[in-house]
Amino acid sequence: MAVIARMLLRRVLILIPLLLGVVLFVFIVMRFSNSKPEYAYFQGANPTPEQIHRFQVENGLLDPLPLRYVHFVGDLLHGDMGTSVLTKAPVLDSVLTALPLTVQLTFLGLGIAVVVALVLGVTAALFRDRWPDQVIRVVSLVGVAAPAFWLALLMIQWLAVGKGIFPTGGYINPADSLTGWLRSMTLPALSLSLPVAAQLIRIIRTSMVEELDRDYVRTAIGSGLPPLVVVGRNVLRNALINPLTVLGLRIGYLLGGAVVIEQIYSLPGMGQLMINAVRDGDPAVVQGVVLTIAVGFMAVNLAVDVLYLLINPRLRSAA
Repeated sequence: MAVIARMLLRRVLILIPLLLGVVLFVFIVMRFSNSKPEYAYFQGANPTPEQIHRFQVENGLLDPLPLRYVHFVGDLLHGDMGTSVLTKAPVLDSVLTALPLTVQLTFLGLGIAVVVALVLGVTAALFRDRWPDQVIRVVSLVGVAAPAFWLALLMIQWLAVGKGIFPTGGYINPADSLTGWLRSMTLPALSLSLPVAAQLIRIIRTSMVEELDRDYVRTAIGSGLPPLVVVGRNVLRNALINPLTVLGLRIGYLLGGAVVIEQIYSLPGMGQLMINAVRDGDPAVVQGVVLTIAVGFMAVNLAVDVLYLLINPRLRSAA
């Protein structure tokens, strides 16, 4: 546990300058964008130059950029992401309202991807160069080539419009109806997860084949241990090290893909919140959503690093 604590502390210390860099990048990009919060605030009411100037002074839009950045970071440290110029509501409230749905979609998609990849990847490795392996490899290749938005449209046309099994869009809170929530989230989660699952299948198969060819596997089976015990207790655990590293990176894809998927299925999550803010010229909401997604991505990768350390004992001895 002491080793894990030391590694966790090192990772957190590394994340601090990275997080500051992300904050600086988002700040600079939003300040040099074409969005004009002073005009979005008045919502086409033809404000006078004096009203625009007053708004700019009150919100620090005329301050030098370094001073505005210091104020921006200071507000973030106090949990203040700014105020929406359209709704006049705190950005943090909007983010906290939309974030649970994006988290549900991301981790539901992640769970589906991991289960599908483990089952098919291990099966392909155990039946390598035979027909199950060949079929799974073709399916995974098609899945890698298929973009998430195309899968989403295909599933809507087939399973929602054609078969009527799932709704074409919308969201039902699980507190209102668990069955309704599952029906509303199944197609978005499948659309988001299948490309990731296809990539993981190929990586798991390759790692499993490499482990199955090692001497310790032949020795263990030759000594009388059941093959399923050897595969489940030793081979699978060692083979999951590389896929776990890739999985941590693919979570970023899931978070980014959720932006598109939420729009296609009309889900009121972070993606829809950000796209609406970009369209309406509300920079405070855009930077709040981007920073939240960036922090979430860092936190998930930190958790993956710890899990990687738990699975790989060689790293614990080297840490």
